[in-house]
Amino acid sequence: MKTKIYKKIAFCILYFLIYGIGAYAQDGAGGINEATRMVTSYFDPATKLIYAIGAVVGLIGGVKVYNKFSSGDPDTSKTAASWFGACIFLIVSATILRSFFL
Repeated sequence: MKTKIYKKIAFCILYFLIYGIGAYAQDGAGGINEATRMVTSYFDPATKLIYAIGAVVGLIGGVKVYNKFSSGDPDTSKTAASWFGACIFLIVSATILRSFFL
C-alpha cells in the first residue's frame, strides 16, 4: 500500500518537474542581446583607457631613453625599441580587440 502512494508521489513530482520547468523556459534571445549590448558598451571607455596607458608608457619610455642617451649608454637603441614596441602593442591590441567584438 505504501509503495503505491510513494510511486504516485514520485510520479507527481516528476510530472511537475518536467512540465513545470518547460512552462517557464524561454528562448533566451533577449538575455543574450542585452548581455551583448552591455559588453559592447564597455569597449569605448576601455579603448580610451588603453590609449591613455599607452601614452603614459610612451612618455616614461621617452624619459628613460633620453636619460640613457644623455649618459652615453651604448644600450640606448635596444631600450628605445623595447619601449616603442610596448606602446605599439598597446595601441594595436586595443584596436584589434575592438574590431573583433564590434
